[in-house]
Amino acid sequence: MKPNAPRAAPHGTLAAAKADARRAAIIDRLTDAVLAHGLGAASLRPLAAAAGTSDRMLLYYFADKDAIIAAILTRAAARLAGPLAQLTEAAPRSPAQVEAELMAAIASPELWPSMCLWLEVAALAARGDALMRRVGAEIARGFHAQIAASFAIEDAAARDAAAMRLLRLAEGTIFLRSVGLSDAELGVTSGQSEQNL
Repeated sequence: MKPNAPRAAPHGTLAAAKADARRAAIIDRLTDAVLAHGLGAASLRPLAAAAGTSDRMLLYYFADKDAIIAAILTRAAARLAGPLAQLTEAAPRSPAQVEAELMAAIASPELWPSMCLWLEVAALAARGDALMRRVGAEIARGFHAQIAASFAIEDAAARDAAAMRLLRLAEGTIFLRSVGLSDAELGVTSGQSEQNL
């Protein structure tokens, strides 16, 4: 069984659908808890309490704790991709236009918990956590593709390079905001004050 594959649902279409819906609801509650409290609070018992179930039931729906964390990170990335989808849903535009939109998005108070979680993933990956490296790389590649799709640049290599530059700028901005630098110090004009973070 793959590390983040769900356990087999009971036989029967209705039972399987109910099990899938219950698992999805659990992932939503777990994601809410981790966005609110961070990965440091993501041991099995607190996660089970946040999901309104027991740790044994969590392990019924997930192969192990790594599968739980992978599901949480995947759901958090999907939630973040929603607001960032505006970057790709609009007509392709210049990198400068996309940069302004992305900087405003990552500074929004609604997305800041996701940015904090992303920093935790990056820190754990940097310390060699294999799960965080794998999931983090998948998420980063997805965001890179999303940014690249928003650019009005014909040449694919140039578009990918420009998207990677903007992703690096966004990641650096998130990091520097998290350690207390203001938008003024960063030279960012997002329309959001650092007090919103």
